[in-house]
Amino acid sequence: MHLLDIYIISDSMGETGALVAKSAISQFKTQDYRIKRFPYIHKIDELKTILGKASLKPNTIIVYTLVEKKLANYLEEYTSKAGILSIDIMNPIIEALEEKLESAPSREPGIIRKLDDDYFSRVAAIEFAVKYDDGKDPEGFHQAEIVLAGVSRTSKTPLSMYLANKNIKVANIPLVLEVPPPKALFEIPSTKVIGLTNSPEKLNEIREERLKSLGLGRGSSYATYERILDELEYAERIMKKIGCPIIDVSNKAIEETADIILNFAFKNSISFNLL
Repeated sequence: MHLLDIYIISDSMGETGALVAKSAISQFKTQDYRIKRFPYIHKIDELKTILGKASLKPNTIIVYTLVEKKLANYLEEYTSKAGILSIDIMNPIIEALEEKLESAPSREPGIIRKLDDDYFSRVAAIEFAVKYDDGKDPEGFHQAEIVLAGVSRTSKTPLSMYLANKNIKVANIPLVLEVPPPKALFEIPSTKVIGLTNSPEKLNEIREERLKSLGLGRGSSYATYERILDELEYAERIMKKIGCPIIDVSNKAIEETADIILNFAFKNSISFNLL
């Protein structure tokens, strides 16, 4: 028996067709096959050349993922006349979805690649948020699209991660009484900085719970009203020096605060590649 040639023809990368073909052939105890991939086929002449070569092979199957209808129609007509077995992976599913969704498909080759790019961009934003969380490296402020600044327990990290999932690179810095803020915080545009504050009562409540979860007693100054008031006053002075907006997060969900930040950014013509 002649070696089985499996042609994968696609107007994108052809990964889907290749994966399906490999999955199917793995169900058979044979190594007498080879898979040839022909990606980014957008012209009838290119398709005609490939099909001409396929027709010369004694044992060929064509697997194709052509969302451009004219190419798919040409391939179907050619293989039918030439007696070549061909399998259309993409269009039956597209047509079924078109019927159920009652809307026309975009017929845009490689659109899944764009979705993948968005995914990897979001992952990069999340990694950025982790790397520059809690003021670990102030140099990241220059690369960040948004820098969150505030005292401890003002939702800096959750906000950073939430915004990162929207493909925004966010760094954050805690404003601590005993630690002068890094110079980088004053070197970046004030429109990139968002100050976060909270009510003394809410901070006291949150910090008491935090101490309890760590197995620490109430003796720590971290949760005392005096300490909290001093921190809030200190943070406010820094924020006013920067000239950044200040958001009180005391009665706001993360999503609500994020929307305020995004609206502020929009008003200041800061553009993001939002997902």
